Order: sequence, then structure tokens, then C-alpha cells
Amino acid sequence: MKIDVILDARASADDIASLGRLAERYGLRAVWVSSLLDARDPFTNFSLLARSSTSIRMGPIAVNPYEMHPVRIATALLTLNELSQGRAAIVVGGGGEALDALSIEPVRRVRAVRECIEIIRRAATGDVVDYPGELYRVRGYHLLWIRAPAPLIYVAANRPQMLRMAARTADGIMLSDLPPPLVARAVKLLDDALAARGRARRDFRISDFIAWHVYEDRQRAVREARQWLWLRGLFRRWVLETFLDESDCDLVLSRRAAFQRAFLDKTPVIEGVPERIVDALVDALTLTGDVGELDRQIEKLKQFEAAGLTEIALRIYANPADAIRLIGEQVVPAVA
Repeated sequence: MKIDVILDARASADDIASLGRLAERYGLRAVWVSSLLDARDPFTNFSLLARSSTSIRMGPIAVNPYEMHPVRIATALLTLNELSQGRAAIVVGGGGEALDALSIEPVRRVRAVRECIEIIRRAATGDVVDYPGELYRVRGYHLLWIRAPAPLIYVAANRPQMLRMAARTADGIMLSDLPPPLVARAVKLLDDALAARGRARRDFRISDFIAWHVYEDRQRAVREARQWLWLRGLFRRWVLETFLDESDCDLVLSRRAAFQRAFLDKTPVIEGVPERIVDALVDALTLTGDVGELDRQIEKLKQFEAAGLTEIALRIYANPADAIRLIGEQVVPAVA
């Protein structure tokens, strides 16, 4: 299983380049940044890394075709792909925090993502794109400068319809905050969809976005993990019920505001939620602990691999250079 890291989308291009080159030296496969409303442009911000590295892949997570037209996504991605000599990648999704902020109502998510991918794919050939989609129509879109191999296109997918569509159109999927049992369930559905299309799983990339909170100080790691639980996809009952009983699921779902306050106030205290439940959430939805118990995190990564992942994307937080060194020196050799 290959290891990727997800960097802070608000980091500068210089920092992204420095961290990306460090990740390359330590044998990581790719670096990603999220596409966020308050972050730097995720395509432009990779330009320095694209020109100063040789093997590592790079790209944004998860760009959606509602706030950015598929043609503009294609042009930005293929420009980055040219700069990196064919090492760009993208995760296309149907959501994102910007939709709420911009009052955009996502319509027909699966269809929108599918048409976006099809437009990108046609543009990447260098041929003229005339695309008569149901949601997006394009005439005479022609990138004459295309020379590099096509970039990798992933779908941000957790649920059946999006997974089936990804099997038809994409190079891979990136799940989000799913524990191994749910990864295995998604992979089973994906296998069936790939088989129906005559595609082999060995040719399809399967990743999962997972938070990595590992430091010398265990208390620091746990505090950080608890503060960020708001973004761990907590409020999906179908995820919670794999490790919590019904009454605990009800309680978590009723305390949404408390998790949000902990995130905004940068506190590990989640009011009204018992410690045992918070501990269960951290354990099931993140990789959290101290360096002395790194073997436990490596074992969990092996469980992800056994569930069907071909790669995993670790979201790293404070001291990213230290995290990259730790992952490169001790995790990559153990799971690659």
C-alpha cells in the first residue's frame, strides 16, 4: 500500500514545495491539498513543487463542478500536469464547504461529477471537445498544447451511486474517514461495479482520507484529534453504527453544535459527550497516538490494506516536516 500525505491547504507555495520535496525523498507517493474557500488556489499553489520535484504526484481534494466549471477545472489541472510532466492528480467530488458559504445547491451530484470527469478526460487527449452533457455543454474547447501523459482522476466517493459511477469513469476513488469494515464494504461494491464494466481492480486505485495525529506527546495527539472531530464525517449514522450502539449514535448526532464549538474554540472538550464515546470516535476515525505506540498505527494501516486500499492519504497537522520524516522512516517501510 502506498502512502500519501495531505498538507494544509493554507500553506504557501514555498512551504508546499519544501514539504513535497521532503515527502519525495522519503518515498511517499503523493501530496494533496484540500480545495477550501479560505485557502490558496490548490492548482497554482503546487506550481513550485511541480517544477522542483521529479517523481511525487500532486493535486487537489476534492474539487467540485458547482463552484468551478469543468472546463476551468480541466484547464487548471492540465496546466499543473504540464508543469509536473504528467504527475498531476485530482479528486473530483460533489460537495464541499464552499457550497454552503456560496449558497450553491448541488443538483444531481453523481451526474455532475461524471460529466466533469468526462470533460477533463476529453480535454486531456488534446482533441477538440464538443460535449453535449445534460448539465454541462461544451463546444470547441481545444487545448492545443497538451503533450504530457494524462493526469490521474479520482472520485470522492463513499456511497453506492458515486462508487458505481467512479468504476465507470475514473482512475480511482478516495473514500473519506471510513474505518476498515466500511472500506471493505465499499471495495466489495466497487469490485462488482468494475466487473460489470470489464475492469480489473488491480488497475483501479482505492484510497481513504484519514487523519494522522501522532506525536512524541500522546496527550498532544489526543487533544488535536478531539479538536478536529467535527471534520471527521461524524454525522453519518451508517458510519457511527459500525462501532457505537444505537443510543450512543443518537447522542453524537444530537451534539453536533458541541463538536463544532470544540473545533472553532480549539478545545478538546466536547460538552455533553461522555469521554468513552469521544475516545471511541478518535480510535475508529483517526490514527492517533504517540511515537512509542507507532506499531499500533502500523497495524491499523495494515487493516486498511487488507480491506482493499491500494493507497492511503494521511492528513497531517502540526509540524508537517516531522510527520513526513516519521512516516517516511518508519511507516513506509512497514506497509509498502
